[in-house]
Amino acid sequence: QVQFVESGGGLVQPGGSLRLSCATSGFTFNLYDMAWYRQTPGKERELVATITRGGRTTNYADSVKGRFTISRDNNNNKVYLQLNRLQPEDTAVYYCNAPQVHGGVYFNSWGQGTQVTVSS
Repeated sequence: QVQFVESGGGLVQPGGSLRLSCATSGFTFNLYDMAWYRQTPGKERELVATITRGGRTTNYADSVKGRFTISRDNNNNKVYLQLNRLQPEDTAVYYCNAPQVHGGVYFNSWGQGTQVTVSS
């Protein structure tokens, strides 16, 4: 059974930082690219960052480029997202999953997500 458990969110002031973690289980982690997504009420889930299986290549949405950093630990089946210089528009619930090349995700069992709120 595939599971994602996201953590590390919280309330932070503009300009602040957070580090999100996603613990995974139920699949062979090092065979999949991984990604972070975020969603706000009334909007579709947005792809934020991706990382390849070996961790060598990363890609970011334009809105977070230069501020967020995705990384992974294949020994512990975890993926991370470092959020720096946070802005109010980064407020969302953040999720991880394994992205497919042409859109969508491999696993329909999304985690509960972790709430990030950026506010003064």
